[in-house]
Amino acid sequence: MVKSNSGRTLFTNLSLALFFLSLPFSLFTLYWLATMPNVTTLAKTNPSSTALMDLRKSQAKERGHRVRVRQRWIPLSRISPHLQRAVIVGEDATFYSHEGFDWDGIKHAVIGNWKKGKLQRGGSTITQQLAKNLYLSPKKNMLRKIREAMIARELEHRLSKKRILEIYLNVVEWGHHVYGAEAAARHHFKKSASALTREEAALLAALLPSPRRYDPIRMTQSLGKRQQRILRYIR
Repeated sequence: MVKSNSGRTLFTNLSLALFFLSLPFSLFTLYWLATMPNVTTLAKTNPSSTALMDLRKSQAKERGHRVRVRQRWIPLSRISPHLQRAVIVGEDATFYSHEGFDWDGIKHAVIGNWKKGKLQRGGSTITQQLAKNLYLSPKKNMLRKIREAMIARELEHRLSKKRILEIYLNVVEWGHHVYGAEAAARHHFKKSASALTREEAALLAALLPSPRRYDPIRMTQSLGKRQQRILRYIR
């Protein structure tokens, strides 16, 4: 009888220990699920701002600078096909075939990060970049990447590929307080996004990894090489 009570006590203690150990994780998971953005609204509603835009405004205000955001929303049909193809080639070649994640890109990013001993490359798809721009900070850490992945999965499930690309091309950063294809085309080339040539489209796509660094456009050797690589695939 004593052994039986002892066994029940041990089982109870183990159960309580497991419960309290798992409680923080469970609460954290519930918090993440509760604070997940409702991406369904994006199917028919254009976002008025993004987390990245808000961050840039805050950073400028801290430095005492006045901010004039340049953005003009246009439908995908009014964005040059050259630019659409160039951005896909430059940022996410398998965009239309994956479900939000480029596993080969992630694998190479993980290997590169491991060799360098820090989280540097992200292997992010256009969908993941959109998730980050819309809702998250640009800080590179594992928790943000996990949250980015969860939002990207929701975007892929709730929106069409064309809608994801349309939103991305209208909110992505293309210079100092320049967002979206139309504002970028007018800022850099003094023309509408529908009138961009192949060369101009490839150059805009080549800017995306460092859009503020090359604003105004400075044709460095590395930027020129990236433009030429993109051009080879959009002929």
